[in-house]
Amino acid sequence: MKLIVVTGMPASGKNIVCQYARKHGHPYFSTGDIVREEILKRGGKGDPETSARISTELRGSDGLGVTRMAVARVLEQKSQIVFLEGIRSWPEIEMIRSKLPATLVAVVAPREARLDRVWKRGRADDAPAFFDERDQREIGYGIAVCIALADAYILNTGTVEEAMAQVENIVSGLV
Repeated sequence: MKLIVVTGMPASGKNIVCQYARKHGHPYFSTGDIVREEILKRGGKGDPETSARISTELRGSDGLGVTRMAVARVLEQKSQIVFLEGIRSWPEIEMIRSKLPATLVAVVAPREARLDRVWKRGRADDAPAFFDERDQREIGYGIAVCIALADAYILNTGTVEEAMAQVENIVSGLV
């Protein structure tokens, strides 16, 4: 199995990689989806405060809790290529790579483009008023190190099709 780990700041366009995976029949797991599942299980709201609290709680004292949950799901797969999105720290990458080989891909986009996407998508857990706070929380988790040390990059400043072509180039280089 080839694991492609996807990282990037909020609204950088990680969902484009998800679209690619689904289009090609590859399993795709997201730590954010695991957090949202937990919020629903607890009967909570998907507002930014609840999302931040549950996310931090699931990360646990070592910051690896939700990643362990996601990796367990990945390891159950029989596919040649599997995607895992939402990794935010280098210790998470090290833990993943201790279990299986992984290629780290960072999706990057300018701050203003990301903020514009947050306004447009209107997700309850992703309010524009909390954009800077969320960025700082992600940076505090260590995401900047993951982005800096990624194996490959998707510069998401053009069309969805252009970003998809970048994903295709990365995936075809792995198989």
